Amino acid sequence: MICQTIRKGAECPFMTAAGCSYNGGKCHVIVEACQGCSRTGEFEAGWYCSACPEPAAKWKNGNCNLATHVKTATVVESSKKLNPLKASKRGKK
Repeated sequence: MICQTIRKGAECPFMTAAGCSYNGGKCHVIVEACQGCSRTGEFEAGWYCSACPEPAAKWKNGNCNLATHVKTATVVESSKKLNPLKASKRGKK
């Protein structure tokens, strides 16, 4: 449904006919770590996340899994040394 409380005019999964069903009845403003994310938007009451009603909870245990501006480090596996004798035996099977 369309939000009628803070993010007026935006689609909200927590909006019901009786009002906002999220804990506390309203969305929370973004935290500093959310700056630069493409999911944030400016509304009359401030900057809010379009994917999460409480951004501080997403950043509580590390990086937000919905953040578009955070690059995750990929783990590069080191190549192991193979014993040539064992490798030749494996190839024969």
